[in-house]
Amino acid sequence: MLAKLEERFFLVMLVIVTLAFGFVLEPFWGCIFWACAITVIFYPVQSKVRHLIGDKPNRAALITLLICMLVVILPVLAIGAAFIQEGVSFYDKIEKGEINPGGFIEAIRQAFPVVTDFLARFGIETNGLREKMSSGAVEASRLLAKEALSIGQNTFGFILSLCLMLYLTFFLLRDGHRLVELLVKALPLGDERERILFAKFAEVTRATVKGNLVVAIVQGALGGFIFWLLGLPAPILWGVVMAFLSLLPAVGAALVWLPVSLYWYATGDWVIATILVAYGALVIGLADNILRPVLVGRDTKLPDYLVLFSTLGGITLMGINGFVLGPMVAALFLVFWQIFIDEFQLPQQHNDPE
Repeated sequence: MLAKLEERFFLVMLVIVTLAFGFVLEPFWGCIFWACAITVIFYPVQSKVRHLIGDKPNRAALITLLICMLVVILPVLAIGAAFIQEGVSFYDKIEKGEINPGGFIEAIRQAFPVVTDFLARFGIETNGLREKMSSGAVEASRLLAKEALSIGQNTFGFILSLCLMLYLTFFLLRDGHRLVELLVKALPLGDERERILFAKFAEVTRATVKGNLVVAIVQGALGGFIFWLLGLPAPILWGVVMAFLSLLPAVGAALVWLPVSLYWYATGDWVIATILVAYGALVIGLADNILRPVLVGRDTKLPDYLVLFSTLGGITLMGINGFVLGPMVAALFLVFWQIFIDEFQLPQQHNDPE
């Protein structure tokens, strides 16, 4: 009796201490999450590097980390800096009246009265929409400028978070396989089940991050290129916006290029508008329709509709990290139910008398 009481008390204390430790690490969950994601993505590179240079784990992890910085982190920082610079410039132009967001709605309203009548049937007044569009654009650009200033003022905090992420990534690359084996021994789910779950975690993380980022980079680059080619303002800014929006399957970058093309139709620039629509539908749209199922759906072994809903739900609940965590939760949901069916239901069905 005393032994059972001690065991239960120990388990309760184990849960409490574990939750307390998680609470202590809460400010760094973003760093920890992306360190784990980078480790999973670059672990195959780490294995190849280690095979080439021999059994030198520290050197292999360092070389892999340097490759990661050159291929991913430095380009992302450069694009982010350009995005912030163009965002601040765009805000200044709105403040000075050089860009009029309200005129955007007014031009479309006058050119397409059918749209105005259609919206009026649902109680949506385009006059009010114009003022809301103007105030919303000003607020959005002001928020962007404020965030840019905040990032500049909090440069130390950002650099510290980045350094912590890279520091943790180094150790995860070096000791990741040992940590996985330790977790397999510690977790009370059964070693075989845990290996299946960890393998699925790695598979979904690698496929989701690589797939979505590749799609985002391709669509953002294609969108920024056509904006630059047509002489539209702030091509880098809108390219990055389209890259972020492309994390939303099915709609994505069209939320930018389609309204812009409607505006050019409304102002009489039919050639530019037609080029933008054709390019957006045939080039930018096909990049999403072709690459996303191949890079995300196939590797995660999730249906396209489940990828869509889990991505949208993940982003809604967890912000930018949700585009990885959403599909990951969906994949683990399917794995858990598959294990339940295989281990609990099928044996029971075989044992039932006919």
